[in-house]
Amino acid sequence: MTGRKDNERGDISLLGQAGTKYSKDYSPEVLETFPNKHPDRDYFVKFNCPEFTSLCPITGQPDFATVYISYVPDVKMVESKSLKLYLFSFRDHGDFHEDCVNIIMNDLIKLMEPRYIEVWGKFLPRGGISIDPYCNYGKPGTKWEQVAWERLTHHDLYPETVNNR
Repeated sequence: MTGRKDNERGDISLLGQAGTKYSKDYSPEVLETFPNKHPDRDYFVKFNCPEFTSLCPITGQPDFATVYISYVPDVKMVESKSLKLYLFSFRDHGDFHEDCVNIIMNDLIKLMEPRYIEVWGKFLPRGGISIDPYCNYGKPGTKWEQVAWERLTHHDLYPETVNNR
């Protein structure tokens, strides 16, 4: 059998386990990593998470979103089942949309120190308005530091910045 050897699987403990426990509390400690077997190459890993929920910190009403996470790995990569469980832990977490996407990005930066990462939340309308907060980060000292700035000011994401360049 080809593929990863046991010593190349990192600290993964959740994948393949029956009886998964879903935390009702915000749980960044559930995130797990495994080694990037291609650290000499820049490539994107993208997650589309269409069932994200959190709570409004004022009303306690549920907010629903699709969260898009894209990153260029360095040495470590996030394991997808642990990411799913982590995102589920926001279900009873009360925070504003903008805070949720920044918390997710900060936790993933702390976990894997990617070369580049962006997190975009597309929250469903409530009261006639939707909110799509976006945040990104480029690792200092890499080309991705400049890419992060250029991406943040790109007119496709934020048309109002086109005239401010």
